[in-house]
Amino acid sequence: MINRRQWLQSAAGSAALAGLAGCATPSLLSPATPSTGTGDLGVVVERADGKLAIVNTSRPRVLAEVAGLGDLSHASVVFSRDGASAFVFGRDGALSRVDLLQQRITGRVLQAGNSIGGAISQDGRLVAAQNYQPGGIKVFDAHTLALVADIPAADADGKPSRVVGLADLPGHRFIYSLFDAGEIWIADLADPKSPQLTKFRDVGKQPYDALVTPDGRHYIAGLFGEDGLALIDLWEAQPRARRILAGYGRGEAPLPVFKMPHLRGWAVAGRRAYLPAIGRHEVLVVDTESWTEVGRIPVAGQPVFVMARPDGRQVWVNFAVPDYHRVQVIDTPTQRVVRTLEPGAAVLHLEFTPRGEAVWISSRDANRVSVVATDSFETLAQLPLASPSGIFFTSRAGRVGL
Repeated sequence: MINRRQWLQSAAGSAALAGLAGCATPSLLSPATPSTGTGDLGVVVERADGKLAIVNTSRPRVLAEVAGLGDLSHASVVFSRDGASAFVFGRDGALSRVDLLQQRITGRVLQAGNSIGGAISQDGRLVAAQNYQPGGIKVFDAHTLALVADIPAADADGKPSRVVGLADLPGHRFIYSLFDAGEIWIADLADPKSPQLTKFRDVGKQPYDALVTPDGRHYIAGLFGEDGLALIDLWEAQPRARRILAGYGRGEAPLPVFKMPHLRGWAVAGRRAYLPAIGRHEVLVVDTESWTEVGRIPVAGQPVFVMARPDGRQVWVNFAVPDYHRVQVIDTPTQRVVRTLEPGAAVLHLEFTPRGEAVWISSRDANRVSVVATDSFETLAQLPLASPSGIFFTSRAGRVGL
């Protein structure tokens, strides 16, 4: 039997819970909108309006739109460890923190004149922004958005350089490329007041973007100024930068590049990496043990994003103009294109659900996001959004390099 003291404790606990429920955001707890965990959330950038659409990824729908985020023409997003906050890097140099449950901006700082992305540290305490102007990276406390380090980027002669390819590494480290200097730097911020820099010089001409492999071992930077890529094995006792795939376009006239390919986003499936060939209608297939080319897959146009489904069974590709209304699917066991889709004009980004049963595709000029099943290729939903571009899900919070 329950005694009086136990009953009073139970009643008090029930009253406390009722009080908390009464203070919660009604839109999240009302019968029409069940409570949502952060693991079920994501965001879509509405670039023309400076808005961020908060979406549910299991039941495809828009939960809210957050305005006032400035120039989002090349915006990217990373998430806090708990998936509750999105850090938005705007092209105008603004860094904004958006609470996905409260559906509002909780911090904002204008930190540069031109910025194209950022990263969050392994422990979630530091947020770094990569900048074109004035060049370099700036590192902030993720909780307060207070500046903790300002690291200018310049070549050996002191000439400023734009920064690209920023990614997190284990520890309080960030790795990034200097487009104008042809260098790769690692910044160790174990002591933010005294960052320690490791510099790799002469890595190749104009590294334009980069990725870290899912295991955090390899950093790969594409080279815009030459055929090839730069690779660093971060597990080596003395890491060094070396060229891979040098001269993959040798002997053929280069095509004009209509849009810079992107490497930020995993394109590693099993022992193979799938990489966009600059100015070519091909996806390069690379063995990740030897880092040598083992194949090429002809595709419909110049690839921009080449992204592997989480299980590695498929690779999805979108393209630059004039083929930017198309998406193609590569079957990795057979190494061939098995499906061509046309989800709408100006496909800018793709994002897989955490386990890969569906992919979300933004079509900027069609003003919609399509949700497509990866097994049947059926369109499961279409969400009307103004000029959508980047799509980011909170599952990224637990992954290195994303």
